[in-house]
Amino acid sequence: MPKLIFDIETIGESWEAMDEITQKALSYWLKKEAYSDEAYSVALDNVKNGLGFSPFTGEIVAIGVLELETNRGVVYFQAPEGKVKDFEADGIKYKVLTEKAMLEKFWQGAIEYTEFVSYNGRGFDVPFLMMRSAVNEVKPTKDLMSNRYLNSQKFNALHIDLMDQLTYYGAVQRRPKLHIVCRALGIKSPKENGVDGDEVAPLFSAKEYEKIAIYNAADLRATRELYLKWDKYLNIK
Repeated sequence: MPKLIFDIETIGESWEAMDEITQKALSYWLKKEAYSDEAYSVALDNVKNGLGFSPFTGEIVAIGVLELETNRGVVYFQAPEGKVKDFEADGIKYKVLTEKAMLEKFWQGAIEYTEFVSYNGRGFDVPFLMMRSAVNEVKPTKDLMSNRYLNSQKFNALHIDLMDQLTYYGAVQRRPKLHIVCRALGIKSPKENGVDGDEVAPLFSAKEYEKIAIYNAADLRATRELYLKWDKYLNIK
């Protein structure tokens, strides 16, 4: 059966645009733990910069999918001004959509697959996809968060999270980022092009929407190569 690789990019809300109650809820504990005004300021900056890591204070700006067998796929991405057009490059179609439309396209396409591949999808991508789907009133079509052990997952949605596989479900205590794993296994890292996840929000603010989409595609390609290595050398069947 064909396998679908997926990956998302996210940004956080503007802190300044949040209401006072929300700001207090997100930061009330900082002053209790900070040992100085400077430490409080640093901690508050960390909260502001981390808003994109939660689906309750962030949103999805790109969803990429790549079919493992054909090495072809699509990246849906936001470009709010309407000046960016759809394009295609290296077997990837890039389509401009709203967050809601991206989610609808993702879940509609997922119906055609029973096997899915991600890197840290259980720890980040899928919970984010699920919650943002609820926010946008979009119904998911697959349960990608069922039992994390491969031999006990639901038959219609096998989700191979490569971080789980390469850390043996937590037996390896440190959970390496994708770049570290790619470096160790001789795979071209998506970070080598000068972009990483921390830069998605600044790029979005700078209206560099295409760069975010292309970076997302690079993540998909790297995850594909990582899956092939894992399946050949580590997937004991």
